[in-house]
Amino acid sequence: MPQQVISGRYELLEQFNEGGMGVVWRGYDAVLDRPVAVKVIRQASITSPHVAEEFAKRFRREARITARIQHPGVPQVYDAVLDESYERLFLVMELVDGMSLSAYLHPDHLLPVSWAAAVAAQVATVLSYAHEVPVIHRDLKPGNILVARDGTVKVLDFGIAAILRTDVTKLTATGSPVGTYQYMSPEQVRGGRITPQTDLYALGCVLHELLSGRVVFTAESEYLLMSQHVNAAPTPLRQLRPDIPEALEELVLHLLRKAPEQRPADTQEVYERLLPFLPPPDQEPTAAEAGPAGVPDPTGLFRHPYAPRARTQAPSAGSPTPAGPAPQAQPVPVPAQLRQDIKEAYDHSDALLEEERFAQAAEVLSEVIEPAALALGSESKQVLALRRRRAAIRLVGGDSRAALPEFDNLADAYARITGPTGEQARTCRAQAARCRAELGQVTDALATLQDVLNVVRTLDSDVSEEAVELRHNIGMLLLAQGRAAEARQILEPLHEDMCMLFGPEDEMSLEIAEALAVIRLGLDGDG
Repeated sequence: MPQQVISGRYELLEQFNEGGMGVVWRGYDAVLDRPVAVKVIRQASITSPHVAEEFAKRFRREARITARIQHPGVPQVYDAVLDESYERLFLVMELVDGMSLSAYLHPDHLLPVSWAAAVAAQVATVLSYAHEVPVIHRDLKPGNILVARDGTVKVLDFGIAAILRTDVTKLTATGSPVGTYQYMSPEQVRGGRITPQTDLYALGCVLHELLSGRVVFTAESEYLLMSQHVNAAPTPLRQLRPDIPEALEELVLHLLRKAPEQRPADTQEVYERLLPFLPPPDQEPTAAEAGPAGVPDPTGLFRHPYAPRARTQAPSAGSPTPAGPAPQAQPVPVPAQLRQDIKEAYDHSDALLEEERFAQAAEVLSEVIEPAALALGSESKQVLALRRRRAAIRLVGGDSRAALPEFDNLADAYARITGPTGEQARTCRAQAARCRAELGQVTDALATLQDVLNVVRTLDSDVSEEAVELRHNIGMLLLAQGRAAEARQILEPLHEDMCMLFGPEDEMSLEIAEALAVIRLGLDGDG
């Protein structure tokens, strides 16, 4: 259940990150039926209604400017909400499935040069679009950089530092300044003018850390750390890691110069100087270029630019199908609390379906499937029923890509339990075929539907409810493929059967009659 609803539509479901500026929640947009990220930003400096009003204006202005950065490396800003007390801000953004760059950093497990260069090049590209708006990030650091599952680098929290005025920190200030000291430029420390070169200094800090596994400066106190950014020279990378190319070391030192005007002219220059260290298209990584296990590879976008989505792994053609049902284990009693949780999940999911909130209805079931599988077994009757329900909701909600592997796995599970010709296995195979048809895999979908229909004909009548639906699916798919003659051979006898059973005015009878009329008129060129 949501812990809070923002602006009548954004539900806060689960907190998954917390930082100095606030908390990030996994949320749900009830209007557009999609998951979102909601960043709740704390603001402790509101001291009067006048200050609150000025803060509200600044917040909305910065949020609008940030939303103008049109680049896939910047999570979209969907909405900006200020609560009535003016004490909390809610930024509603695209929810990114990825890993923080912090997970890549370890002094004993250094990244390949190509990985570090690929991250920096993608960040430079994002900054080039932001600086054109112009928007200056002000707080670039590994924690604000995510690598999505496909290797796309996402830069988070544009404009947040501007909203909260985090660039006013001075070396002589008392108290705790807001900001991230390890990546803070000398001009930020001094409270000087912020320019795009400020972001370049932070990018230099990040690239230094990516290549060496350690931050540019360390100190026992925040004061000493900021003092080093103003006065101390960074350690050249090749002293820390001799295999670093000299030109890359020079680029990092150039980015880390104290005076902004002495740094590279712009992000485009930085990108051009990174190009020699990026993998060329179609070059597969060598053993030496293997990065950390279990994290997305940021070089993939350069190796295969604009590549299509990776294929879903399907079972190999030679995989044997179980010849009969496997011995069934004794059913495990369902604990009373789990039984109640499952019932509530079904009820909540049904209520959400009434409102056509498909994504959230599926998520509600997901929350109970894992504990149920742990308690009862992954192929228990109750867990399989929950998974079938979730897969069906995803299919109805238009998410065939997510439903397909679920139906494939369910078909395999039911084949093991009740045999490959059992009703539940047949149904899941047919549903998987319908998913494939939605995804454009029509040849495979037709073959599977025909296989299932052949099984149904041996077990039941050709006019059973299951057989009629399969015959209808096959005929309409053939027609959509322009295979009108084959479609006619399927649909004409089906129409006769439907008229005999339900009459010519039945909804399916009328639909098939219209399809046959199109075929007979030769409108598809194959009549």
